[in-house]
Amino acid sequence: MRKLGLVGGIGPESTVHYYKGIIQGFRERTGKDIYPLMIIDSLDLSEMYHLAAAKDWESFSQRLIDSIKRLALGGAEFAAMAANTAHIVFEKVKAESPLPLVSIVEETCKAAKKENFKKVIIFGTGFTMSSGLYTEKFSEYGIEAIVPEAEDQRAIHNIIFPNLEAGIVLPEEKERILEIANRMIHQEGGEALVLGCTELPLIIKEEDLEVPILDTTQIHIEAILDYYMLG
Repeated sequence: MRKLGLVGGIGPESTVHYYKGIIQGFRERTGKDIYPLMIIDSLDLSEMYHLAAAKDWESFSQRLIDSIKRLALGGAEFAAMAANTAHIVFEKVKAESPLPLVSIVEETCKAAKKENFKKVIIFGTGFTMSSGLYTEKFSEYGIEAIVPEAEDQRAIHNIIFPNLEAGIVLPEEKERILEIANRMIHQEGGEALVLGCTELPLIIKEEDLEVPILDTTQIHIEAILDYYMLG
């Protein structure tokens, strides 16, 4: 059985979801009373946030590369970063990684292409929405990806930090983020909403909207499970 190395801690709540989801999915797929081999290297969310806010992507990248190297020393045979924002520097990390990486962005684009979506809306941290991370990658798949205006980006970012990162969902914040989503769906004609932050599934559910949701966390988990099944 292959052994996964998971870069976690960014944030803690989503890392827990990855851990539980991978275990449950693995047991469902195998139909056996066995558990997947996995190790987690949990980073300091506060430090990573400040590096991203300062746009110190060199140091940000290095923290991720060092984490993957620790996972490799622990016997991991492939790795994944349990955060969308971390994928802003994916290509640099991939180039220096000692392990093959499963990309949350690539897998989300594949999932959208499979559903024949032509236009999607991207929600995520301010770092992710403003970076072009998803809009550029989706364009390679022939899909238009749009992000909220700057004011709405700030509102979404401030809902994610600090509350969602701590697993806290406030009714007024849920109402605000759904208002933004519904307005964009109607005004922009988005066919699906991409939850491009691994904490967003805590606050936005499938039944909340009239269009499908692409839960990047679950898509990533399924891709990780696919990699397990390869050998």
